[in-house]
Amino acid sequence: MASTWAYLFEHPGTDPDADRTVIDRDGQRTLLVPVPSVDQAPEIARRLADEDGVGLIELCGGLGATDAGQVRAAVPDRVPVGHVTFAVDSLLAGAAYAQAAAGESEPQARSAGA
Repeated sequence: MASTWAYLFEHPGTDPDADRTVIDRDGQRTLLVPVPSVDQAPEIARRLADEDGVGLIELCGGLGATDAGQVRAAVPDRVPVGHVTFAVDSLLAGAAYAQAAAGESEPQARSAGA
């Protein structure tokens, strides 16, 4: 049986079932699952664990620490939940990207060396 894990990322307007990508090779099954809203991430994670047999969930760094905690609470001790984070020197650029994606005015991103 294949080992199955999922990577969740926020993408407004998507359907987590219809718009997911599945890579199934050499005994590993990877689900790339868009989350239309971070508020829906815990329920989507719960369904992945319960219905898809996911044994590991990884969250995109675009989801915050609070969101990661809520996902973790939705799948208690059944499934480990990882959370990608940004390196310190990428925080300003990551914040600028998040603001632009939210439709806010785009601030000037600086590198840590600037």
